Amino acid sequence: MGSQVVQTLRQGVWASLTGGWYHDPDQNKFNNCCHLYLWIFLLMLPLSLHLALPPTAMALSIYCTSITVFFILIKLANYRLHTMFDEGEVVVRSLSDLSKAQEKKSNASDSCLPANISVRKWSHCVSLQAQKDAGECHIMIPVITFDSPEKVGGEGATGSEDDDPMPKQQLTMSQSEEFHLCRETTSSESTILECPEPDREHCGPHMTSDSTPSPQLMNDNSSSGIDVHSHPDDMDPLDPKEDSQGFLRLPPAIGRYGPDGRTHIRGLSMDSGKDLLSERSHSTVLQWFFFQEEDSLDESSETSTQEKPTKKIYYKLQFFPGKWINILYDRLTLLALLDRNQDVLENLVAVFMAFLVSFLGFVLLNHGCFKDFWVFQFCLVIASCQYSLLKSVQPDAASPTHGHNQLVAYSRAAFFCIFCALIWLLEQLLRRKDLPVSTFYGNFYFFLSKTGFTYCFPITFLVGLFPQINTFTIYLLEQIDIHFLGGTAATSLISAVYSILRSLIALSLLYGFCFGALKEPWDEQHTPALFSSFCGLLVVFSYHLSRQSSDPSVLMSLIKSKIMPALVESEEEEEEVEDADIKDPLPEKLQSSMMEILLSDVVVCSVAYILTFAITASTVFLSLKPFVTIVLYALAATVGFVTHYLIPQLRKHHPWLWISHPVLKTKEYYQFEPREDAVLMWFERLYVGLLCFEKYVVYPAIVLSALTNDVSKTNICNCDVLLTTVAGLKLLRSSFCDPSFQFLTLLFTLVFFHFDCPHASESFLLDFFIMSIVFHKMRELLLKLHFILIYIAPWQIAWGSAFHAFAQPFAVPHSAMLLLQTLLTTVFYTPLAPFLGSAIFISSYPRPIKFWERNYNTKRIDNSNSRLVSQVDKETGCDDNNLNSIFYEYLTRSLQQSLCGDLMLGRWGNYSAGDCFILASDYLNALVHLIEIGNGLVTFQLRGLEFRGTYCQQREVEAITEGVEEDDGCCCCEPGHLPHMLSCNAAFNLRWLAWEVMATKYLLEGYSISENNAATMLQVYDLRKLLITYYLKSIIYYLVHSPKLCTWLKDTSIQEALQAYTKWHHIERDPQVFSVKIDEDYVHCLQGVTRASFCNVYLEWIQHCAGKMETPVDSDEDSPLVTLSYALSVLGRRSLGTASHNMSNSLESFLYGFNTLFKGDFRIATKDEWVFADLDLLQKVVAPAVRMSLKLHQDHFTCLEETEEASILYEAITNYRSSLVICHESDPAWRKAVLSSRDTLLTLRHMIDDGTDEYKIIMLYKRHLSFKVIKINKECVRGLWAGQQQELVFLRNRNPERGSIQNSKQALRNMVNSSCDQPLGYPMYVSPLTTSYAGTHRTLRSIGGGALSLDAIRSWLCSKWLRSVDPCATSDMNNNAPLLHL
Repeated sequence: MGSQVVQTLRQGVWASLTGGWYHDPDQNKFNNCCHLYLWIFLLMLPLSLHLALPPTAMALSIYCTSITVFFILIKLANYRLHTMFDEGEVVVRSLSDLSKAQEKKSNASDSCLPANISVRKWSHCVSLQAQKDAGECHIMIPVITFDSPEKVGGEGATGSEDDDPMPKQQLTMSQSEEFHLCRETTSSESTILECPEPDREHCGPHMTSDSTPSPQLMNDNSSSGIDVHSHPDDMDPLDPKEDSQGFLRLPPAIGRYGPDGRTHIRGLSMDSGKDLLSERSHSTVLQWFFFQEEDSLDESSETSTQEKPTKKIYYKLQFFPGKWINILYDRLTLLALLDRNQDVLENLVAVFMAFLVSFLGFVLLNHGCFKDFWVFQFCLVIASCQYSLLKSVQPDAASPTHGHNQLVAYSRAAFFCIFCALIWLLEQLLRRKDLPVSTFYGNFYFFLSKTGFTYCFPITFLVGLFPQINTFTIYLLEQIDIHFLGGTAATSLISAVYSILRSLIALSLLYGFCFGALKEPWDEQHTPALFSSFCGLLVVFSYHLSRQSSDPSVLMSLIKSKIMPALVESEEEEEEVEDADIKDPLPEKLQSSMMEILLSDVVVCSVAYILTFAITASTVFLSLKPFVTIVLYALAATVGFVTHYLIPQLRKHHPWLWISHPVLKTKEYYQFEPREDAVLMWFERLYVGLLCFEKYVVYPAIVLSALTNDVSKTNICNCDVLLTTVAGLKLLRSSFCDPSFQFLTLLFTLVFFHFDCPHASESFLLDFFIMSIVFHKMRELLLKLHFILIYIAPWQIAWGSAFHAFAQPFAVPHSAMLLLQTLLTTVFYTPLAPFLGSAIFISSYPRPIKFWERNYNTKRIDNSNSRLVSQVDKETGCDDNNLNSIFYEYLTRSLQQSLCGDLMLGRWGNYSAGDCFILASDYLNALVHLIEIGNGLVTFQLRGLEFRGTYCQQREVEAITEGVEEDDGCCCCEPGHLPHMLSCNAAFNLRWLAWEVMATKYLLEGYSISENNAATMLQVYDLRKLLITYYLKSIIYYLVHSPKLCTWLKDTSIQEALQAYTKWHHIERDPQVFSVKIDEDYVHCLQGVTRASFCNVYLEWIQHCAGKMETPVDSDEDSPLVTLSYALSVLGRRSLGTASHNMSNSLESFLYGFNTLFKGDFRIATKDEWVFADLDLLQKVVAPAVRMSLKLHQDHFTCLEETEEASILYEAITNYRSSLVICHESDPAWRKAVLSSRDTLLTLRHMIDDGTDEYKIIMLYKRHLSFKVIKINKECVRGLWAGQQQELVFLRNRNPERGSIQNSKQALRNMVNSSCDQPLGYPMYVSPLTTSYAGTHRTLRSIGGGALSLDAIRSWLCSKWLRSVDPCATSDMNNNAPLLHL
């Protein structure tokens, strides 16, 4: 625990303060020194230049140029070194050979010839074998061969090729091989280089200890480096000698140095000509820049006595044409030194960001924005931002994922540039004499330059107040689109950009019409036609934008399918070839819904434009100004109160948290297990009618009236035109999308600006616009306060750890700070997270409504996406979570079809973007997160929890499922309660919960699960014998019904292979397969199975099945059909015995073998290889027979008499083939059947859990499942999610029983935290973002008749005309009669 705290303080707290620099004791001195000197350089350079030079452009240019060149050099070197590690060669050198050689006094550089090196690469491995007493180990080393085009003359050159036992030991290795996987270990005798065990079998030819490796594969552990190519001389002994400067000179040697000799200098080697040694000073600078001392490389663990390794590994890097350097380094050490940028673009972005940070930071220093000590503090901020571009904080406090996050490296620099640019811009504006002043709402706003926030950059990044830059971009664009343009939530960065662009395009078009309309003269009897056109376009654009999702993927796929159908068809054909059995129907369903919306909008927008133009041109809002306005306000307040408050409260499970049952009950409320769709009630029809009237009549009329009255008063300026257009667009789009709280916003606007602050009012439209933003923030503030008070209430606090008990009293004195945090987080829409699950709350970084940064969704594991060896050796995806996730996937599809319609029918109560609901049933518990709320569409994400959750989850499930109606308590006594009312204790407890039950009988299509223990059903030998009998009968059935039967009966190869089975005296005597206990046709005296015994049992069944065929087939005792049936029965039983490891008498082995056959794994014996003549005999006959026998055996317990008769059994198998899906859960056909809504499914599951090893027969029945709908405070969910992310990612709490996931019934803490994205939580299934459309809801379509389109109108008119001509002729067309469904 102590080491983890120290590590968190070092790598988390201190690194966040400095921008990434900290001392890592696990790294060598070179890396730590480089980090320290880099940080000091970045800190002192701007400080010294600012103090030494005057604030001129010259100082700015010097600083910016220095930083840019410095970053270019570092990024270029880092990128080049990583490229070398990916594609370069590896050279291993040994010191032992050099120490044994004799010193030769000759100048190698005088005989050196310039070499023109060409590189040839191929994918091979050189396996170096280091022998030791205990054995051998191998290493795979990527190396490159070098061929010189200039052959060196003389005997030396010839001798080097003849005497070298391995002239070309250096081979290349594929780029995908990672050399850093190898390990280098030292011992007292030798150094052993090891490679991962699975890779040993790929190693190439071995080098024995007798064969001397080339010096290009060896390394001296002493100071060695520069290589000089010289004439080889095989007679020169190896005699190393140090020169006056301490550099080691090695003379050339024939056969060992190859065609060129080398001399080494300290980890830096360069191949050059005769003048190379004279350039020693230049090489010394290079080796200082790139490399470290060899001693520092080897001190990963400091010991008093440590032998240096006898082999060193170099990488060759071409530095200049004809020159290269040997680098004594590895990839992991380089990654510890500097962050890697994957491509050139990332390097360019990093260099540009470094330049921008230096430019903007030094500009502010030159302008004198900082004085005294704050200059040093600002230089420290600059250094931290620049240093993070080289070595970022990992993990950062705002990092959403484990491991290295590349985007975090740019966050500090990006936010620094944003704030400095704003400060610079404001500073320039303040220097102007004509400083702009605005009289907005009677207050004077000046642009003030605030630099104090930049001082706090290290602290803000430490506590995680700034997100990564892509999250911030999504958040900022989403908030602008929602609060100023009336948009909906964004689902990704592309979605956010797409949403803001389409809103700005619509705004620019509307602004042009509005500006032109206001230039025309106005009077009370005349409204300009251009203004009427503007009003019509405003309504049309607002309506159409509200009907479109922020995700453009569905629209783009629809456009692509219509514009380029040939390309789409070719892609679909390729997908069908790859995955012929699996085709997801969801994309086509989404495209059809989108097409329906577009066709409907064509008609509705045309009608809306005409009506709006006519109404505004009629001057009704001007002539009846006070009366119309008052009536509209009263109508909006009345309709809104009834629709969004009264009816939802009466439909709640506990209305006003006082009544014990709903006042407005559905028909399913009294049903135990509803079997049909939910019945449409009268109050649901009323709710839909009031909702449509409010959205499409009341609020458009209010906005148009306010727009007409405000514009007609006076001539307004350009800014007011823009504000008017923005306000009208935002209010109309918000009313169309989510009018739940519009009536409260309207009432607050009227009360505040007419009674509280009438002098602050500008115009009603702008007042309504401002109040819509303020009221939205007020609702968030109330939700946050509600969550905080409930979470820290002392009488129901759930202490999950000792820290919680310690933090509870210490949080009380900081209540004022908590209130300030609550206000700030409300303004910036950031979660307020409990620190480690305690009563101490801290602010997190702002997030979009979607919350999670990545598009996480569960990938189901089955035979289509797993390796064959995993399918054979073990159960594919055999864990329960993987297998049960299909039920949540089907639940997602059900919600996709019905969620939007159910929300519009009021079955989930009031809702808004970001709301979270829990659907709870007997075994399914899912959290549904509503992300985007549009006009007729809802985008949501479902997170399925475990079936058998933890103890804490079970306690919280009990809390939401148990009723409080029987509670009679009142404080300390039990006086009872009034009829149909809750007791005082129950009402009090319900008010101190962060969740509320909205409905108890919400119906969704799903699957009920019934399971039986297979061991119980097969415990007795007679039951196993019955299963084998059904197995063989099923084989006969599928054989007879196969379309290839005639082909098989006439196949000569099969007839020859089955010749032995035609003899009546042929006996199958395998005692490990056939047994009197499980085989009905077993002959005890013959100790086996014969054809005669087989016919005695199964001939009648064969003839019965053959008699049902359209084409008669000979089925007497000697017929080929009986022979083939007999052979397949033997094959099927022998396969079962082989799969059972020839221990079929044991129940465990029998179940194991049967399960193996059930999932399609057949091990064919040598005697049965005739079946390979046509594999359809296995796939289409034996395999389905195994599965069908399980269902017939299960029916034996319910209808014994029926299964004994051949005709009934035949009919049962025939019915099951068409109505029942029987397959293993790892088969892709299982998922396809579930998503295709098949009525009945059956499978055999092998369950291994907590030491239990069981086989379950699972039956699925499609029916309507009843759920409880629980609404959770969305700020509670966001806060708990944010706290869990910070605790696990930044604070690295790995305790599986941490206090933050312990049960807390008032906040459902365990269920909410377990629904986080993996690995933060452990949800069984997380769906992709799914959009539900109102047009797919059957009940809602019955109210409005479906979408309004030209085809629907034409069919409706035709039906009415035909009915007027012949009333009896159009009875079938009434169902297609369209009404207005918007």
